[in-house]
Amino acid sequence: MARRRRPSAAICFKMGWIKSGARTLTAAKFQDHAARAASVLASLGIGEGDGVALYLRNDLAFFEASFGAAMRGAYPVPVNWHYTPDEAGYLLRDSGVKLLLIHADLLPPIAAAIPDGLQVVVVAVSPEIREVYGLAETPLAAGELPVWGDLLAAANPLDGPSETAPSTIIYTSGTTGRPKGVKRATATPEQTALVTAMLAHSYGYTDHLEGRRDPAEIVTAVIGPVYHAAPNAHSAFSIRIGANVIVLPRFDAEALLRLIEAERITHLNMVPIMFNRLLRLPDDVKKRHDLSSLQFVTHAAAPCPPPIKRAMIEWWGPVINEYYGSTEMGNVTSLTADEWLAHPGSVGRVMPGTDVRVIDEAGNDVPAGTIGEVIGRGRNAVEFTYHNAPEKRAAMEKAGLITPGDIGYFDADGFLYLCDRKNDMIISGGANIYPAEIEAELHKQPGVADCAVFGIPDEEFGESIMAVVQPMPGVVLHADDLRAELRRTLAGFKLPRRIEFADELPREDSGKIFKRKLRAPFWEGRATAI
Repeated sequence: MARRRRPSAAICFKMGWIKSGARTLTAAKFQDHAARAASVLASLGIGEGDGVALYLRNDLAFFEASFGAAMRGAYPVPVNWHYTPDEAGYLLRDSGVKLLLIHADLLPPIAAAIPDGLQVVVVAVSPEIREVYGLAETPLAAGELPVWGDLLAAANPLDGPSETAPSTIIYTSGTTGRPKGVKRATATPEQTALVTAMLAHSYGYTDHLEGRRDPAEIVTAVIGPVYHAAPNAHSAFSIRIGANVIVLPRFDAEALLRLIEAERITHLNMVPIMFNRLLRLPDDVKKRHDLSSLQFVTHAAAPCPPPIKRAMIEWWGPVINEYYGSTEMGNVTSLTADEWLAHPGSVGRVMPGTDVRVIDEAGNDVPAGTIGEVIGRGRNAVEFTYHNAPEKRAAMEKAGLITPGDIGYFDADGFLYLCDRKNDMIISGGANIYPAEIEAELHKQPGVADCAVFGIPDEEFGESIMAVVQPMPGVVLHADDLRAELRRTLAGFKLPRRIEFADELPREDSGKIFKRKLRAPFWEGRATAI
């Protein structure tokens, strides 16, 4: 018997609009574009359970394709468009996607890495993207590859009910040095309701979702790259509930101030590096713009240095909020500006509907004020796995909750503080970077006997990447030469900004490099080590 289709919550659009540059789509028009996108994907053989790679900058096409894929029951798979060909090729192979949707100018650099047989559709680079990135108009090579805009214009909207929408597969790097795709099961109605409440709480939308305010009053902007989990979730959720959404190709501090004033922005989802760049603007620029429309600004993805957060609260007022979580764990704590001022450095109290514990090595809860491993999860959360890596998924489980690898403690009032990271992950400018990947590439370089890569404090990015390299006896290495070789295989944001050399690296009794001894001096005198 044929499986019965049912409508997908991902396409229940309400009032509101989405715009990018001079292009504005009403909710009805966006619904039409998404339904046309679903038809295009169907004509290309994309169906339930398939993957569609989105190798795109922030653009309307990203959202058309994402919501269209959801109508087909397919998984959107955003790709970091800064990847090297090797990194992009790995993700396209590992994910098993059946279609690659890519901006025209991004195709030539990775063309040789695209797996044989993978369908490719090019997307014209919009005027606003060309302007922001200083790009010339890229020829679309008409006739060689299908063009997204042409396919969309020629398609009829999907006729009939749509498949049940899965979640987006977000690739997040791991300690093996290769990204892992976080893939979730299809949510039940009860799980969808819990996730909706969690996201609404995180973004300041609770009153709008519970009927006390109209979602159409929300005006928000997508200012982070949508291949990252937080901007992706925020933008998709905002569109789905009927908020008005402005898509920015990239973050620019002064441009954001102009946008807040011109569009009367009410809500924003940010990362601390954006605060840093805003605060660096000249005083006359900061005072020039009316920011009184702001109602709820939240940040996450990386620790925010207390002086930066305090300065933002003094400037923007008590609209600065925070949440803590991870792609795998979900958002589990939240914090208002007033709460932070009373508990500086905290990442908040446990959010309704979630569980967070701080445990010792034996898995026992530790008393308030005692440091341990942070584990957490939303109650009745949608189950996830790592695509093609179930053993890594199993390693994330502790006492029925998820470990993101953070070390912290609760204070007597129930506020959570993070003070270190159990694993080696570096968070630089909100991007997760794993030293193992960089170390693996360093080990390939002639003359390198051993190395250690770790994060050190950076006033702008939160953390920057440092490498300490042990040369082979008698070999002289140069930092610039190593960096140039790494650039061949690693994206620019993964390159060590500082490389030093040592005759011997400190080691534990087991022979493992004692990385904390290398890292600790750079964090001395700071309240946290992340």
